Amino acid sequence: MNEVIILLGSNIQPQKNIKRCLFFLNEKLIISAHSKIWITRSFGSDGPDFLNLAIVAKTPLTTKELKTEVIPKIEDRLGRIRFPDKYAPRTIDLDIIVFNNEIIDTDVWTKVFVAVPISELKPTLVNPENNKALIDIAKNLKSSQQAELFDPPDDFFPI
Repeated sequence: MNEVIILLGSNIQPQKNIKRCLFFLNEKLIISAHSKIWITRSFGSDGPDFLNLAIVAKTPLTTKELKTEVIPKIEDRLGRIRFPDKYAPRTIDLDIIVFNNEIIDTDVWTKVFVAVPISELKPTLVNPENNKALIDIAKNLKSSQQAELFDPPDDFFPI
């Protein structure tokens, strides 16, 4: 089994869409952990704030299979529309960040909305360019960019 860390984000009806997304992911993957939910400013546009969180899951699928067979189908099911502006508001955005301890998305080192939730799940990941631990990078990003905890209802997580 492979271990994957997926980042979830939404800024269109985010509570509803993230909750539904977790349910759909739980149908396809074995989710073992999740980060807290973070409110972050929209990156690259003036859209509404995002809710972001990360999950750890086990799967027999490869990254290619996840990217072609699971992620787009869930995004489509939740009404994701892909606009020319990749920063436009969206119902859901799913990104593979880590696969079998290999960094797939280097935004983990530079963007608060990625670094903070992932650091809760893999705090000791080390940036090979500067040998800094993700937990320290996330702390620095949090102090320079806005990220605050979201307090979900008790029944929010279906996992």
